Amino acid sequence: MARLKLDFPEDQYYYATQLTVRVTDINGANHLGNDSMISMISEARARFLFDFGLEGTLDQDVGTIVTDLATTYRNEAHARDQLLFEVGVMDFNTYGGDITFRITRPRDQALVAMAKSGFVFFNYKTRKVVPMPDAFSGKFQRVNWVA
Repeated sequence: MARLKLDFPEDQYYYATQLTVRVTDINGANHLGNDSMISMISEARARFLFDFGLEGTLDQDVGTIVTDLATTYRNEAHARDQLLFEVGVMDFNTYGGDITFRITRPRDQALVAMAKSGFVFFNYKTRKVVPMPDAFSGKFQRVNWVA
């Protein structure tokens, strides 16, 4: 089976935040569990959207929803490790794009994981996917668009 490879352009990261691995994030093998990594990625995504003024819904009815998530793991993380989540966006299309994550451990510069989360804009009132608002795409001038 082919392995997933995630590699993102350096110039597409717009945001960084640190999260601490909690004791409750540790699995039976004594390292950060997959389920907890997904939760941490979700927290980094929420902080990114909040700090860019895009949290929740952009107006009364429209917000973003996650369509997929891919993660590759490179190193273990343990309880009380500080992790740096660098967050970017790429591959915009009419309805959404990808939010990307590079997760490192600053104390030794170890790459812990890479992740990509697809998203679309969704009208919660009509229950339909809608075009990406200019209020969102206008914040990210360097992002490539795909057909």
